[in-house]
Amino acid sequence: MLGLKLATDPRWAKIAESNIEEILTDHAWCEQKAATNAITIITMNSEHTDLVTDLIVLAQEELQHFQMVHNIIKERGYTLGRERKDSYVNELFKYKVSGGDGSRVQGLVRRLLFSAMIEARSCERFKLLSEKIKDPELSKFYHELMISEAGHYTTFIGFARKYGKDVDVDKQWEDLLQFEGELIQRYGTSETIHG
Repeated sequence: MLGLKLATDPRWAKIAESNIEEILTDHAWCEQKAATNAITIITMNSEHTDLVTDLIVLAQEELQHFQMVHNIIKERGYTLGRERKDSYVNELFKYKVSGGDGSRVQGLVRRLLFSAMIEARSCERFKLLSEKIKDPELSKFYHELMISEAGHYTTFIGFARKYGKDVDVDKQWEDLLQFEGELIQRYGTSETIHG
């Protein structure tokens, strides 16, 4: 369903599990950034009532996930660390969101596809964590989040196709999948969700 060109090496789950506090902090900030991204899309495209309606719900879910991760951090006696830089997301952003023909439609489609890609990779990573991590609470937690991320991916792809009728959305998505497949080869070695 996700179409990712390269699966995460299962050894990444062991790296993540080796420093639970770090992976949880990074994950918390990923959720916060996902909520901010949805709000940014709303702000820049407020004329699309259905998009606004659905992304309000999505942003609320992302903030709820942020809170859920923060609660786990507190319950385990950890402290939410400082916000982390996400090099993977920054490289995707430079590739997909910048450039193009400059039209509002093209800008919206690029942002939606960028968002869908992050959700797709997060979904894939959460699935891997849910299957490989030995901590039963976190295994269940990541399984539930995997399902949610798949729904977010579908939301973003659906709106890209709806509003990108004059744009070759499928070609752009395939190009992004190819780029991401090459990009992700440089990641998978640190205790971060996308690292």
